[in-house]
Amino acid sequence: MEISELYKIFLEHPEITTDTRNCPEGSIFFALKGETFNGNMFAHQALEKGCCYAVVDELCDDTKNDNRVILTDNVLLTLQKLANFHRRALGTKIIGVTGTNGKTTTKELIAAVLSRKYNVLYTQGNFNNHIGVPKTLLRLKPEHEIAVIEMGANHPGEIKTLVDIVEPDCGIITNVGRAHLGGFGSFEGVVKTKGELYDFLRTKHATVFIHGENEHLLGIADGLNLVRYGAKGVKENFVGGEVVECAPFLTFSWQKSGGEEHVVATHLIGDYNVYNMLAATAIGLSFGVSEEDICRALEDYQPSNNRSQLTVTEHNRLVVDAYNANPTSMSAALKNFSAIRAERKMMILGTMGELGDVSAEEHQKILDILSTMDVEEVWLVGDGFAALSHPYRQFANVEEVREAILRNRPNGMFILIKGSNSQKLFTLPEIL
Repeated sequence: MEISELYKIFLEHPEITTDTRNCPEGSIFFALKGETFNGNMFAHQALEKGCCYAVVDELCDDTKNDNRVILTDNVLLTLQKLANFHRRALGTKIIGVTGTNGKTTTKELIAAVLSRKYNVLYTQGNFNNHIGVPKTLLRLKPEHEIAVIEMGANHPGEIKTLVDIVEPDCGIITNVGRAHLGGFGSFEGVVKTKGELYDFLRTKHATVFIHGENEHLLGIADGLNLVRYGAKGVKENFVGGEVVECAPFLTFSWQKSGGEEHVVATHLIGDYNVYNMLAATAIGLSFGVSEEDICRALEDYQPSNNRSQLTVTEHNRLVVDAYNANPTSMSAALKNFSAIRAERKMMILGTMGELGDVSAEEHQKILDILSTMDVEEVWLVGDGFAALSHPYRQFANVEEVREAILRNRPNGMFILIKGSNSQKLFTLPEIL
């Protein structure tokens, strides 16, 4: 079946699913395969549960003679092609977002700002990979005026795959840092892969929003229309700003080049978030959102995804930043936590994943930073820290941490919780 024919079916049944636990009546089931599962085996079950069609690349005994089954060469590729066909058919203005750190927060801030003026579709949660991106695009409706699409990668070439599906009209790389080094091979590999967004936008002579003091990004941005944001007082910056305080929430000031200064009190923890705020500001201004609406949007934004989030419990105050961790974001979090004034501080830090051969070196750098900090108690979780010599309390996994908390819960502490998602430290706030 040609994509154009499948698209006609999609227009009649504009809801897709890849999970038999969620089969809305009249939806289309895409039978994806993974290392440990084969969706083709569940196509009949999806149809029984309410799906009107199932897209498969293998026929099973219970689907061979079912005219609701659409056979393709590759289900994932078909999903991606359908998403791109839909994106082209609607012609919605799309902003592509990628980066090592801050891309999810920046995406949400951009969406919050633009929503003051437009009907905006944006990536939910972390649906930013080869499956999540096409599923997001297929949620586009004619009434959406702008889409903000997040794209993630941990191997070379993955951003190129995603931008070829999304075909963004403009974009932003929040930053490049030392993350997923096991997949990228080197920091240079990170820069090259993230730069694949720039490579696509360069072919369209498109606009890129860029941190004006980031030499790594500026070094690969030739031939692009640049809208710069960054430090206050730098004349090349379209939007300039600076941190006012972090006590513990970030308050920052910003002003458009030659314009009035604004001071915004946010609900985010971490001075590093100032660049995410400035990025959203620059994009909002470029799309005609008023300065007053931008300020209100940034002030009203509430993090709820275990990123830079303050949680106050009956016993402690927690800085929950447990969705992801890499050397760049971990050192930034430690620096920020060190600057926050609090009588009793504690840290629960998890292993940083996907660092390959440099894992020991990067974890040692974090230990070196910890040795300079004045913190009452430090708990380290996972094999990344366990392999090294240090004076801190070591736990094999989050289950051991939970047991220790339940035996003798910390009380009256200001606690930083930071680690890779695989460490599952996001389960700790409920018992702290």
